[in-house]
Amino acid sequence: MPDEALSLANKVANAVDSILGYWSSDLQCRFANSAYEMWFGKSSHEMLGISIDEFLGASYELSLPHIRGALNGEIQVFERTITRPDGTICHCLASYYPDVDDGTVRGFMVHAVDVTAMKQLEFKLDKCETRAERLASHDFLTGLPNRYLLIDRISGLLSQAESSGTLLGIALMDIDNFRRINETYGHDVGDGVLREIARRMKGAIHPTETVIRMDGDEFLLLTPGLRSVVEASVAISRLLSAVQQPLQYGRAALIPTLSFGNSLFPLNGSDASELLTRADRVLVQSKKFGNSSPSVT
Repeated sequence: MPDEALSLANKVANAVDSILGYWSSDLQCRFANSAYEMWFGKSSHEMLGISIDEFLGASYELSLPHIRGALNGEIQVFERTITRPDGTICHCLASYYPDVDDGTVRGFMVHAVDVTAMKQLEFKLDKCETRAERLASHDFLTGLPNRYLLIDRISGLLSQAESSGTLLGIALMDIDNFRRINETYGHDVGDGVLREIARRMKGAIHPTETVIRMDGDEFLLLTPGLRSVVEASVAISRLLSAVQQPLQYGRAALIPTLSFGNSLFPLNGSDASELLTRADRVLVQSKKFGNSSPSVT
């Protein structure tokens, strides 16, 4: 290569902030651009002749499969995380390109580019996606799963109950005279009461159980793995006992009570629609025949 062309090639290689290097088949550095100093604290001159295991140090074993692949004539593309001399973490995309001459691999060329900004954006997008999925499946006010998640959850539990020969309990519940709380104290207080009741429900259920906010002041309890009707009653009583304790929120002092209607798979239905319809019918009857209303003071 003419001297002028060689000079221009070096100028181009040293102008970029990406890593450009060449390692011979005996794993000695034969070329390194000036970016090595910014990335690794070693000048181009210091890099020449250094062995790759000495250069990579603790990360040598991680890079070894890619080194071997390159020496076998295979292009390697992979991600690496390095700590720069100033202590900052850099995510990079590294590529090894074999230098093949007449069927013999004489070494490989290295190119590494900083993709930290891209990785940070990727992390943010992942978080946004996770948050979007949660918002789609959870109630924004109480944090409980919502009715959209119910569809997926109940189908799985029905299959589980059928295969295990156990019962699946479904209990629809709503807060008695909740409208009165809103009318007396306002919707902000009503929302606070809903959040507190949801918190009590979450604290009262077992790990296998699920409480869902269906709509407004209506909730649903799913209790899988039941062996008897008595166990279903115990689960509902446990939840009611936790909720129906004195509650103070702002100016509101009350003892909330719940009406409920329940059903059991397979005793009261063979699918989600039948079970929910039956539970709703029992809930309506329960409300019709009266329940104690919140004691508001």
